[in-house]
Amino acid sequence: MRFEALNRLWETVRETSHDYRASTDVFPVVDVEKLSTTLGLKEKGATSGGLNRPGQSAQSYDEAEQRVIAWVEAEKKSSYQVLEDQFQTFDRRLRNLDFEGQFGLIRQANASSVSDFKAEVASGVDELHGLRRNLKTAEDEMVDFKSRHKLQRAAKVSSKAAWGFKVALIIFLILIEMVMNGSFLAKGSEQGIVGGVTEAAAFAFLNIGAALMFSFFCVRFLVHRSFFFKLLGLLGLVAYVAVALAINIALAHYREVSATILTGAGTEVMQRLKTAPLGLQELNSWMLFAVGLMFSLFAFIDGCYLTDPYPGFSGVQKRLDAARSNYIDRKLDLIDDLRDIRDEHNGKIEEIIRDLSMRRQETAAIIAHRARTAGLFAEHQNHLERTANTLLTIYREANRSTRTEPEPTYFASHYQLERLTPVLHTDEEWDDKVLGERIQNAQAELTQQIKRIGDEFESAIEKYHKLDNLFPEGIIGTTQAA
Repeated sequence: MRFEALNRLWETVRETSHDYRASTDVFPVVDVEKLSTTLGLKEKGATSGGLNRPGQSAQSYDEAEQRVIAWVEAEKKSSYQVLEDQFQTFDRRLRNLDFEGQFGLIRQANASSVSDFKAEVASGVDELHGLRRNLKTAEDEMVDFKSRHKLQRAAKVSSKAAWGFKVALIIFLILIEMVMNGSFLAKGSEQGIVGGVTEAAAFAFLNIGAALMFSFFCVRFLVHRSFFFKLLGLLGLVAYVAVALAINIALAHYREVSATILTGAGTEVMQRLKTAPLGLQELNSWMLFAVGLMFSLFAFIDGCYLTDPYPGFSGVQKRLDAARSNYIDRKLDLIDDLRDIRDEHNGKIEEIIRDLSMRRQETAAIIAHRARTAGLFAEHQNHLERTANTLLTIYREANRSTRTEPEPTYFASHYQLERLTPVLHTDEEWDDKVLGERIQNAQAELTQQIKRIGDEFESAIEKYHKLDNLFPEGIIGTTQAA
């Protein structure tokens, strides 16, 4: 025979290692032909038949037939164990769905969620109460300030951009004056332009600084309601004019003196200021004097408008703006926090509602699968009975073919398999109709919970706004009687 070794290998590969047909069924189909070969029924039947066994008067199965029956009974018990394992898996999956636990958690959540939300609202109200009280204090301060000083206008508070521009202008004036004065003073400086700028820096800071100091701290009192402060402001204005003239005329004299002598320039300048303060000889000196006064005036005007001209008015307005900003910003933050809490709560509720529906569907699928598995086991027992009778027929046909005496009468009878009835423990299982009603009630409660949280959110907004009625704003726009 060709390829004998290869054919033996091929037969070995084709031959299965069990007596079932390849299948993914829970209860596999028995390969009757393979099992018959495994049990050697044809050979044993022919051998027993040649010996006329079992005898004509035999009433029970012989050894070969009992092996068939024993194999079928063992397969039935093994399949029943598989069925029990499947039922345990189904029961475990049903218990894990834990509807009663879910319903309990839903009741607990419904009872605590609103309380937790109310606690969050109460905390926000307490915090806003203090901020609104601070705002009312600042408003009362503004009303009292405008009333005492008979002011009917709003305070002028520079924005950050405007404040930055004014500060930048002062720095620009200082730098420009330093450079320009340095170029004039470089003529008499041993270090040239560098020395001139260094000497000019002191005059520039003194000139611009004096203008700022007088404008910000003295001259603004000219608009004050008090006569004493008006007088103080007038004296400050006179002092500013005198200081500005003195600084710039001294700088002009210093420019002329430093150009002619190397030492003792300061003493000579003081002597000139005593004897002939306006006795400048050069046009450049007069130009230096005029430029210094112009820069001083610019700085003086800029200093007057750094803040509100009326002393103290800007500070009161800033405190009011800060208190109002703190109150409004914090109220908006608290509302946003409550909105986030509400949305997070509602999102979880909607997810729970969907989960309950999915759990009910999963319950129905598990029960249906369990019923199908039980049906498959019943069919498998029928299959085992047919298999037993087929195997017995194979054995008996082989036995008949070699017998010389009549066969026993029981050869004509069929084997009947004693069925195993699976026991389903459904005492703790939910009836689908009852479960559906409970889930609908739970979903209705959860939907109502969403509405309650929404109502609490609206109520919280109203409580926050009621603080404005608890601490009403003062009449800031008009002057009240003192």
